[in-house]
Amino acid sequence: MKMKITTILLGLALLLCGNVNLQAQNGSNSKPKDMYEFGVNGGYLFVAGEIDPEFGYAYGLHLRKATDYLFSLRLDLMMGKANGMGKDGSDAWDFETNYTSAAVLGVFSLNSVRLDRPKKKVNLYAMIGGGVNFFEVVEYNTPGNIAGIPRTGSIASEVSPHATVGAGISFRLSNKINVGFEHQSSGLFGNRSDLLDGLNKEGSQGNKSIAGDILNFTSLQMNFNLGNPASRSEPLYWGSLGEDIMSSIDDVKKRQDVALADTDQDGVIDAVDQEPNTPADVPVDTKGRTLDSDKDGVADYKDLEPYYPPRAGERVNEDGVVINPITAPGGGVTEERVQEMIDEALSQYGLTEPKNNVAEWFLPMIHFGTDNYTVKYSDYGTLASLARMLKANPDMRLVITGFTDKTGPESYNSNLSYQRADAVAKHLMNQHGIGRSRLVLQYKGQEDALVPSTSSYMNRRVEFRVASPTDVEMDRPTGLKPGNSDGY
Repeated sequence: MKMKITTILLGLALLLCGNVNLQAQNGSNSKPKDMYEFGVNGGYLFVAGEIDPEFGYAYGLHLRKATDYLFSLRLDLMMGKANGMGKDGSDAWDFETNYTSAAVLGVFSLNSVRLDRPKKKVNLYAMIGGGVNFFEVVEYNTPGNIAGIPRTGSIASEVSPHATVGAGISFRLSNKINVGFEHQSSGLFGNRSDLLDGLNKEGSQGNKSIAGDILNFTSLQMNFNLGNPASRSEPLYWGSLGEDIMSSIDDVKKRQDVALADTDQDGVIDAVDQEPNTPADVPVDTKGRTLDSDKDGVADYKDLEPYYPPRAGERVNEDGVVINPITAPGGGVTEERVQEMIDEALSQYGLTEPKNNVAEWFLPMIHFGTDNYTVKYSDYGTLASLARMLKANPDMRLVITGFTDKTGPESYNSNLSYQRADAVAKHLMNQHGIGRSRLVLQYKGQEDALVPSTSSYMNRRVEFRVASPTDVEMDRPTGLKPGNSDGY
């Protein structure tokens, strides 16, 4: 008999392992690998039948493996002893039942249907399944005792299949240990179903009991998760359906963050940035490369003359300044050289300019932030080039014209246009020593916008041109106090 029980238990263990392996092979790749649960238990065992139960005990162990967040398979092994004492009518009837069983149970987690991601601290579950058992009932007192001497003997010794239902609650102590309370009820099949207490009671009509005996086991569980936490998660029933969903969303966000990352914050994403480590606030082209407008080998943000390309034979220092200028007799930059520079700049855009009118020289413009007249550091090089041109041509005057966008009142925009032109003039005087008499300040209103948009960056600008003999400075706007840089 013991060999038969051993064979049955081994077969059930192989069945559980086979089901788990099949699930692992067919499972989704998005589901994490999780640990097995190994549990030991002990508690109260009793038979609900015709005889009143007394104290009994049982102990066992189980092996559990989740197939997903809601369902897991569990192999249960249990041994115990149940007792009862009472009367069958007028006759005393005491019994003791030795019980051994093995079962495979399907366990359903009842609180895993949730979309939040945190690990659960409590797991509620229900189970159903079946298996085989061996039970032996020993009778102590039987009807018809002789002279009060008890008679003992085995009145039932059977191997029987059974069905089991149950429910439990477990509490997570750590990622490796949890404890729980559980109750199982098992019923036998066939004509053995009413023999757990040794009494197959018949009714007054000679019929057997309508209901069979029910074996009940209430236990305290101590469970351990088997596996390496570094490579396996806790059993999935400690997580939730939302955990897998949120993990997938996190993966998408991470891939999006990587795809749109701009490490050097230059406005060009790393995926197309050919210089992903440019310094902060350095002007770059559409491929993230540091600008070198005059192609002299010195980046614009380091170049004190970023728009002054050297001629053949000229060399520049680390500040982008020509150290061996080729000049006409008498020094300075010749008109022909200035025209060459203009032609070179215009040729990049397929444009041409008359060479006999110095007033039509092409000069760069600079731009300002919204409601702001502070000269940006990035424009210092442009102004340095203009200053050098003025120094090379001492008879030249420069018209500085301020503009605004179309937002705000017209009177306010007039003041702001003047303040921008005035800020540029002060920069040329203070930083480069240009005389105030050589600078002609003018300002325009919102009707002179380059771009129809009300707030275009191109409209917030200062333009430069070579002054003609007829150019005069405009009066300070009404409402702007002399010497008040804030305007009001």
